[in-house]
Amino acid sequence: MALQLWETLKEAIVVYTGLSPATFFTLLALLFAAYHVLSGLFGPSETHHRPRNLEEMQPLQPPVQLGEITAEELKQYDGSDPKKPLLMAIKSQIYDVSQSRMFYGPGGPYALFAGKDASRALAKMSFEDKDLTGDTTGLGPFELEALQDWEYKFMSKYVKVGTIKSSVPETQEESTSEATKAAEDVPSESPAVKSEETSSSTADAKQE
Repeated sequence: MALQLWETLKEAIVVYTGLSPATFFTLLALLFAAYHVLSGLFGPSETHHRPRNLEEMQPLQPPVQLGEITAEELKQYDGSDPKKPLLMAIKSQIYDVSQSRMFYGPGGPYALFAGKDASRALAKMSFEDKDLTGDTTGLGPFELEALQDWEYKFMSKYVKVGTIKSSVPETQEESTSEATKAAEDVPSESPAVKSEETSSSTADAKQE
């Protein structure tokens, strides 16, 4: 059986290649040797590329707590400086999203959210500049629920590193407190006025 297969193979080699079996197998061995040599020559070049890729992938730095910062200061952490962490805020809570730089870093699909409080944009799933704000006034119940889901996701996946300072100016707070004090002073004067009016009317009645 084996001899029949060998004879059939030799006949097929002669028919399809026009070469004798010995010549055919010699060429086959030469091709294999050439492939082995070429793969050995190009093999080291692949190993040279690996360290370069490892150098480009810098290890993640541990999250640094920033405390309370302004929205303007948060813009410094939008990924434009590779030495700084990549930060993003939801509902004034700042998270370190450096581990997801491929999504939130430069060139990523959500890069425009980095360095900002993107609460409104996430709630509306919007990529418009006007929605890149932490203002959530006017959002519907479904949008608020979507925002809550995003917040839970960030709380479970990323480290909170700070909060955004309130943008209410001090002058407005002072005027509000002064208005409150004035409102408190008004009722205290009214009983005195009322008592004076009552006493004057009683005196007039007695004179009559």
